[in-house]
Parts: sequence; structure tokens; C-alpha cells
Amino acid sequence: MSEKSASVHWEGAGKAGQGQVSTETDALHKYPYGFASRFGDDRKGTNPEEILGAAHAACFTMAFSFACDKAGFATRTVDTTARVRLAKEGEGFKIDRIALTLTATVPGLKEEQFQQIAEDAKKNCPLSKALASVPEITLQATLKA
Repeated sequence: MSEKSASVHWEGAGKAGQGQVSTETDALHKYPYGFASRFGDDRKGTNPEEILGAAHAACFTMAFSFACDKAGFATRTVDTTARVRLAKEGEGFKIDRIALTLTATVPGLKEEQFQQIAEDAKKNCPLSKALASVPEITLQATLKA
């Protein structure tokens, strides 16, 4: 149905190396990343976890909005944050937690149905399915009046 691509160019070894990540849509165009932007406090670059979080938040948000529409409720605003935790595992690392935080304004939608739609979107958005090996994906959902 849909296929998108991203590419990376890397120069140098390990901690001293630097990379650039690009997407076919140029949403990211030769955007820098490296050890400092991943494990340090370098705010001039990105990192794989941040990009994954953005993708997951975007996918979840669309799934939530479409599910609300299917249930007969038009979303007015939807704001989602995804916090991705990279944890040490043996000699390497793994993503052990993604925390999604949703705040939405959906006129006419009651709290119980809102929570159900949000949980279903968390479980069924394509990126959540792709991330099934992550031990913990949490959701905190707030319906605004």
C-alpha cells in the first residue's frame, strides 16, 4: 500500500563519528546525529530514539483521529508526546519503554469511550505493532472539555 524510505550517511568511528539522516520527503535532510546527540546533551542533532518517538506519536495520533471519526466523533485537537527510553542491556542497549501521552479535544465523546479508542489506537497503529518487542508501551490519555 505505501512504502517510504530514509537514509543515513556516517563518517568516522564510534564516538567520534558523525552521521546525517535524511527522509525521501526531505522532512529530515542531512540532519546531523552522533554519539553526543544520542547519549549527551548536544541539542544540535537528533538520535534514533527521538526519530522513533516522533514516528510513533504521529502514527498513534492518526490512528486515534481516524478511530474517533469512524465512531462518529470529529477530533478538534490532538496532541501526543512519545518518550522513548533506551536502557543498558548486557554489553548493548535496548528500548525498554515508550510512554505515550495524549491530550485531545473531541466534542461529544465521553471519557470511557475516549479511553477505549485511545487504547485501541495504541494497540493497533502500525508502529505499535512494529514495536511489539518493546516490553512496555504505556498510555496516559486526557480528554479536554
